[in-house]
Amino acid sequence: MYLRRCRQSSNGRTYSYWKLIESVRTARGPRQRVVAYLGGLDEADRLGVVQAAWGQDGDSQRVLFDSTSPRFVEIDTHRLRVENVRAFGGAWLSLQLINKLGLRSFLEEAMPAGREEVPWSVMALVLVIGRLLDPSSELRLAEHLYERTALPDLLGVPVSKVNEDRLYRGLDKLLPHKDALQAHLKNRLGELFDLKYDLLLYDVTSTYFEGQCPANPLAQRGYSRDQRFDCKQVCIALVVSRCGMPVGYELFAGNRSDVTTVEEIVTTMEGRYGKSDRIWVMDRGMASADNLEFLKQENRRYIIGTPKSMLKKYESVLLKEDWSKVREGLEVKLCRDPEGQSDETFILCRSSDRAGKERAMHDRFEQRIEEGLARIVKACDRQKLDAVKVSHRVGKLLGQNTRAAGAFKTNIQVDPQGRAILKWEKVESWRNWSHLSEGCYLLRSNVRDWSAQELWQAYMQLTEAEGAFRIHKSDLSLRPVWHQKQQRVEAHVLVCFLAYVLWKMLAQWCKSAGLGDEPRKVLDEIAQVAMVDVVLPTKNGPDLIKRCVAQASEHQKLLLHHLKLTLPTHLEVFPV
Repeated sequence: MYLRRCRQSSNGRTYSYWKLIESVRTARGPRQRVVAYLGGLDEADRLGVVQAAWGQDGDSQRVLFDSTSPRFVEIDTHRLRVENVRAFGGAWLSLQLINKLGLRSFLEEAMPAGREEVPWSVMALVLVIGRLLDPSSELRLAEHLYERTALPDLLGVPVSKVNEDRLYRGLDKLLPHKDALQAHLKNRLGELFDLKYDLLLYDVTSTYFEGQCPANPLAQRGYSRDQRFDCKQVCIALVVSRCGMPVGYELFAGNRSDVTTVEEIVTTMEGRYGKSDRIWVMDRGMASADNLEFLKQENRRYIIGTPKSMLKKYESVLLKEDWSKVREGLEVKLCRDPEGQSDETFILCRSSDRAGKERAMHDRFEQRIEEGLARIVKACDRQKLDAVKVSHRVGKLLGQNTRAAGAFKTNIQVDPQGRAILKWEKVESWRNWSHLSEGCYLLRSNVRDWSAQELWQAYMQLTEAEGAFRIHKSDLSLRPVWHQKQQRVEAHVLVCFLAYVLWKMLAQWCKSAGLGDEPRKVLDEIAQVAMVDVVLPTKNGPDLIKRCVAQASEHQKLLLHHLKLTLPTHLEVFPV
């Protein structure tokens, strides 16, 4: 669900409101429906806004001056001006999230102030907020971004005190507290939103480096999810709850295969949070005999995808019509191992949308192979070709279109003149199995007290882990990694993880406030609130400078009202 800004004119007046929109699947494809209309403020809220603007005693200028300033002065209106415009809303909202999470107090306790000029706990906050609002390098954050926001006022650290070296040292100081931070945030999020950690979703992604990283043993070449096989990479293993709340993560070398990480991750999470009756959900890349045996130890429960090849064993089960309908276009059924070699429960799933997609892919690859074989046959008729070369051409053609390679049977012969002759035919048995299995996939689990629908729904929650990776890579610019040293790389990923925690914190906050669960619009909207210095030249004294926060728009007021937040009207000016 997400928010859509709306306006409506009536009787010469324009009214602002928000629509809460939900994307739903229908038989005719994805559609949008309005869940709720988020209208204007009620009378009590409007009265509160008026009182905040005019002051409790009706003095409209009272909020312009602090207690040490004169109450009434004569202002030279011809020289009245505003200056030093900076972004306020995003930094202020980030600090609200940080305070609710108790992150600031945790960092202050874990990183106590010493002889350094700026506390390392504050520099850590600068790194995390910068990554959330405008992700970029530490150099750009120090030289451009920091001074353009209200962070110097909100944190009390002048612009001159924030530089690239101090930010890099802040990374180094933050990294040793990685495990303690993860445990604190997991517990705090659970307290704030009454989260249940009975279902843990585990997935692995990769992010690539710019540079060779010769001294970093984690930087290796491997299977790249970013399709950057020319670059070294590092693998990130992430564990989230059923609603996508982060539980923890670990870093592995870029050439580490997914299947080898399961035992280490499960052991690490159990050592950090203890053993309990949790269900581990993983995709088919984690399935192996050794991993399944490990998970069965000590009564661990799991739901894991299976390779496509395993589906062939269930051909007779697929033909039966005892499917249970989950929703339009999706059916599931429970079954046992037909060979009796496993006591697990297997869940067969059949999706019409997925079937249409796979059939289109098969048809496209099948057409390519058929056209390619026809060209090779014509080439053999036109000229004398060597049988080995023809075999290589056929093999290359099938290798480029593997999804339909099994649909064709080829035979290369040599006539008495030494000419290669290619003969081919379609394999009907492959086509029959292809049509039967399109859109089908198989899950396995040792959970015995759940229905097929419940097991399928739990497995589909893996999209939350995939969504976390998308946010890391797109909104938080996890990739590419420019750091070369291993510790700096680990610290960079930790800062991205903390920024993602703030992102999910805001998403859960919005969901609780009835604003959907997509925080992008809310963050972007409130981030537009600016802060300015109002310069009031007096006729008989020094200029008065007041650092004021711009008044929120009608749409911004509605969002703040639902989040139960109140913007400050002005800030104290810190000496620079």
